[in-house]
Amino acid sequence: MKRTSSRLADGREIFYYDRDDGAARAFPDTRPLGAAPSPATSEVRRDPLLGDAVVIAAHRQARTYHPPADDCPLCPSTEGRASEIPAPDYEVAVFENRFPSLAGDTGRCEVICFTPDHRTSFSELDEERAALVLAAWTDRTAELAARDGVRQVYCFENRGTEIGVTLAHPHGQIYAFPFVTARTARMTATVAAHRERTGGNLFEEVLASERAEGTRVVLEGEHWTAFVPYAARWPYEVHLYPHQRVPDLPALGDAARAEFPRVYLELLRRFDRLFDLPGPTPYISAWHQAPAGDGRADFALHLELFTVRRTADKLKYLAGTESGMEAYMNDVRPEDAAARLREVASR
Repeated sequence: MKRTSSRLADGREIFYYDRDDGAARAFPDTRPLGAAPSPATSEVRRDPLLGDAVVIAAHRQARTYHPPADDCPLCPSTEGRASEIPAPDYEVAVFENRFPSLAGDTGRCEVICFTPDHRTSFSELDEERAALVLAAWTDRTAELAARDGVRQVYCFENRGTEIGVTLAHPHGQIYAFPFVTARTARMTATVAAHRERTGGNLFEEVLASERAEGTRVVLEGEHWTAFVPYAARWPYEVHLYPHQRVPDLPALGDAARAEFPRVYLELLRRFDRLFDLPGPTPYISAWHQAPAGDGRADFALHLELFTVRRTADKLKYLAGTESGMEAYMNDVRPEDAAARLREVASR
């Protein structure tokens, strides 16, 4: 893999990732942009009752919202139309978000573009391109996690207008948080309590139990297993674990890294076959990685993938119980969801 670094017109960083070591990506950004957003535009506040961190980023109200395809800021630049990516072509590109929720002392937000093709999706990539995306996620995780003040790195993809996506181009985001997120804090606390009580690792025991029991396993490779969790919150939710527990993407072994593209692409393609839809299934795909500091030793890297769709014509809304009380009510038995995801396997 070759990484080429450059700067956009307002000083933000951009990185190109290529399989070919000879790839040349030195293209200037000719747009007349002002200075990048000041770190002062974002603020982290603490909920006094829950202790949760809340990011206040009012400047994001002005961010780009559903531009036409011929004005997409994530497509390569062309003569007469400069985009966020100055190069006329690329394989995978990562750049600092122009409208970041987190900046400066409050962290950092990056955009990762999986392909220059506006009309495709991650599930349609080939295994080599998916492997390059994994390499980019890994590289950005390592670099961002080493920065002063960063407590957690979160790589994720939102796909579909039903999720709230405002740019249709295949892309994801990478957040470097200056705090440990509430979900990860709860997870690490539960795992630590289990270790103290039993001496065992809860992540390892959950994975072993799911593999042994089998009814919720969706697919299994030599180095990865995907399963619907026992207490799934979403109608169709899958957790993907490497068999060898590691804390984060940089620690992932070569064998698991090599197998990941095939397994992950198959999962995404099954999601697209769940419903008879005119377009792809909306989803959120999220890497859970160990935070900096306490909790790393027992943490297990894993990916959580779920859709907000429960049938072809119904969405799962987070209504009163979920949004108001964080008490989830699932409309689909996890065992039935797993059976359906096995049913739509590639032939």
